[in-house]
Amino acid sequence: MIQLRTILHVADNTGAKKVSCFHVFRGYKRRYGRIGDIMTVAIKEAAPRGLVKKGEIAHAVIVRQRKELRRADGTYIRFDDNAAVLIDKKTLEPRGTRIFGPVARELRDLGFQKIISLAPEVL
Repeated sequence: MIQLRTILHVADNTGAKKVSCFHVFRGYKRRYGRIGDIMTVAIKEAAPRGLVKKGEIAHAVIVRQRKELRRADGTYIRFDDNAAVLIDKKTLEPRGTRIFGPVARELRDLGFQKIISLAPEVL
């Protein structure tokens, strides 16, 4: 459950370290985001020589969340942190060339094949 002003870690090498959510797409006045949802974020912390700078606005997809997620087979999955990957607005491809940490299997069904292929582990 990612909502307005939630701080998320960035799981790629774009240079951003932390981002803050300020809009979740898919639906009018949508309150919460889950794994696989696209959101608009503000960069709160960034590395000095990265692709993005502090204060920029970007789009990101949620790849990990602390709130447990129920799967169709009845199992639950929960991660240690909330994390997102910055994506290009038009093509929905990741802006970075590397993904850090595990990502959820649900991203494959939602069309984020490039993120799945770059991730070191898919749970």
